[in-house]
Order: sequence, then C-alpha cells, then structure tokens
Amino acid sequence: MAAGRAVATLTRLLRVGGGTVLPGRVARWLCPQALEVLSSSLEPVVLVSGTNGKTTTARLVARALEIAGLRTVHNRAGANLHAGLLASLVVASDLRGRPRAQAGVFEVDEATLPSVLPILRPRVLVLTNLFRDQLDRYAEVERVAEAWRHALKRLPPSAAVCYPADDPQVAEVAQQAPVGVPFGIEDASAGRDTLEEAADVRYCYRCGVPYRYTVAFLSHAGHYACPVCGWARPRPSVRAEEVQLRGAAGSGVRLAWDGESVTVQTSLPGLYNVYNVLAAAAACHALGLPARALREAVESTRPAFGRGERLAWDGVAVQILLVKNPAGFNEALRLVVLERPRSLLVAINDRTADGKDPSWLWDVDFEGLCDLEAHVTASGLRAEELALRLKYAGWPEEALTVERDLARALRIARQRTPPGGVLFCLPTYTALLELRQILSRWGVAPPFWED
Repeated sequence: MAAGRAVATLTRLLRVGGGTVLPGRVARWLCPQALEVLSSSLEPVVLVSGTNGKTTTARLVARALEIAGLRTVHNRAGANLHAGLLASLVVASDLRGRPRAQAGVFEVDEATLPSVLPILRPRVLVLTNLFRDQLDRYAEVERVAEAWRHALKRLPPSAAVCYPADDPQVAEVAQQAPVGVPFGIEDASAGRDTLEEAADVRYCYRCGVPYRYTVAFLSHAGHYACPVCGWARPRPSVRAEEVQLRGAAGSGVRLAWDGESVTVQTSLPGLYNVYNVLAAAAACHALGLPARALREAVESTRPAFGRGERLAWDGVAVQILLVKNPAGFNEALRLVVLERPRSLLVAINDRTADGKDPSWLWDVDFEGLCDLEAHVTASGLRAEELALRLKYAGWPEEALTVERDLARALRIARQRTPPGGVLFCLPTYTALLELRQILSRWGVAPPFWED
C-alpha cells in the first residue's frame, strides 16, 4: 500500500501521469492477491463492461450510489485493465489495505472482464454493447461474446446482469445470466428504418439467418427478430419510452420500470448517451436505489473527459468526442452534421490502445460530412490515411489540412474556427490523452485524472 501510494503521488508531482495505472502494477508485483484483498470488504460491487459507454455509465452509477449515501471507490479516469482497477483501490485505501468506501464501481475492459469477475464478485454487472473494436487485440466481436458467455456461467446465483435488449448478440449472451435486467429504447422515433453499413451483427447466432429489423438505433442495436427460430428482442425491464434529442445540448428521456416512471434531463450528447443513461438506470434498479438518486445523478453528471465535454478556449468552444470504432464514429459524425461547425480536428493514432489496424476508417460514414461547409484538420500518426479516406469520401482538398503534430494541428483548427464558434475534435484514445495534455498545458483544461 505504501509503495503504490508513493508511486501515485510521485507520478502526479512529476506530471508524468495521473497515478491511474502504475500504482496498481507496483502493488500487484508486491502482492499478487492485492485486488482480491482490497475489494473483499466492498458491498455492493458494480462492474461495467462493453465496447462503448463504459466510462460514462460507470460515472452515472457511482454518482447515484453517492447520492444514495454510499461512499464509493471508482476508477474514474477510465483505467480499466487489472492494474487500473487495483490502482483505484490503492489510492482509495488506508495503509492497512482498508478501503475508505463502502461500494465499488469499476469499468472493466471487455477482454479483461472474464478474468476479474471471480475476483471482484459483483452484485451487479452492466454490459453496455459489443461493437467491432481493436481487431488486432479482440479479433471479431464473436470472440468476446463467447468469452462473456462462459464467464457469466460462473456468476453467483444472486448476481444481476443488466444488458441491452436492443443488441442481439449481447442479449443472446446474457441468457446465461443468473438474473437478467434487460434495458432498451421503446421510442421508435429515435431510430431509423434500416441498419447502417457498419453494423457488426446481422445474422442470428442460433441459426445464421439475417435478423429482420423494424427500427435500428445505433449500429446493429434496435428492434429485431429472427424469422426462422423466433429468437427476438427481449422485452426490456427498464425502458426509454420517450426520447428527445437536443444535439450537443443533451437529451430528455422518460424512463419506466415496474410501473414507475421518471423523466430525466441530461447534458450528455447523442443517442449513444441515452443508452448509457438506460444502462445506469438498469443498474440502479437492480441495486434498489430510489428514482431520485438516478435522476439527480443523470442531471448532475457532465460528460467525462473526451466523451462530449465542451471547453472554453480563447473565444471559441472546443467539443471533444472520443472515436475508436465505426459505430461510435458514425454517431459522433451525426452530431457534427447536426451542429454544422466550421472547423473539425480529427486525430487518428494506431498505438496499442487505439488498435494497430486502422482499416476500420473505411467503414466510417465520412460521406455524410460532405454537405458541411467546414475545414477538416487531419492529425495523428495516421493523418495521411485519414486524408486519403476523406478524399475517397469526396471531401474537397482545399478544405483539408494534414498536420501530424497534434499541437500544431490544434492551433490550425482553432484559427479556422470563427469567433464564438465550436471546434469539434474527434480523437482516438491515445490522441485524446495527448490532446488533453496539450490543452492542460495551455490552461484550457484540467489534467484528465482530475476531471
């Protein structure tokens, strides 16, 4: 404990990191059972896993628990591998290894989830979705789904699994759960009639026949049924019965469960954040928290760093939207088209945390941007590949600047933003961390681990 906390303090003093991972590595090296020991007194434990939405959903659940009166430890900065989970516990515990909290809320990497489930023993597990992401690490989504399927069989009988009824693959996997709490969107007006090109799940897992969709909300999430075997979208226990999207300003959602209804207003932008609110509502329902705690949590939670946050910078607003796969990128672009900014910065890296294979860019609907009167600054380690993709999408070369250096690219994009306008920044994960570090150095944003 002393070594881990010393490392956390030192990394922050030297400004080489936020102490979100290294303390966990040190503690685990000194005591391989540290994660199990430190988490053993926490009750309840909530785990949140999936491709998209983990950070925001976990923040909402942690906030709701705190409003309900429970001190909560939470890997707030989003470090979601084994070392990150342990680091959050090290920092939140005393030198004898006793957490200064009652409850634990942890977002967990989707590939790491099977290995930590038997250690953390959650009362509630939230599965947000499964989309194609980091193919070099995860391979296809079916591989992650199969690992989850086996892991859920080892949950204790009392554990509740909150899962998206609208995601056919996750819904099928969740049939292995001891207790299932499905959530979904009932308001068909929030969706579309057809699946987008980047949809990852089109065929029934049980019989291989294409699903029939009556409405699609996000990638392959929607209302579906198999015409052969009859497997169909489960009836959600927690439902979004009315959705009012307000672009970057957020949305209003009327939620319902067990004869109870509550309307919440959120500053979290986009339809994908409606799903995050739904996932948090399902977790609160499974935990028995009052609707008041959920509503206050949703209405008081602002976007996590890089997940829709808006910063003020020298007379313009900077809106940052993390993009890491076709499903999330397409939703971010829909928000961009709705807001119609004059300047965009898109930063694509191919480091390990981003995925070494950037071919997913060719499944992103950049063609939908072509009606914008905007300038795009392409940056990051894969700036040239992004520029090529934009050229094939029909983006005019005179409205495109390629600058691999992110600091210089940020200044170029800022100069292209009119006074009072909004600069939309769409970075991949490691580009996001670099972008926030630059903005922190310039005094525009706090360090990401303090946000």
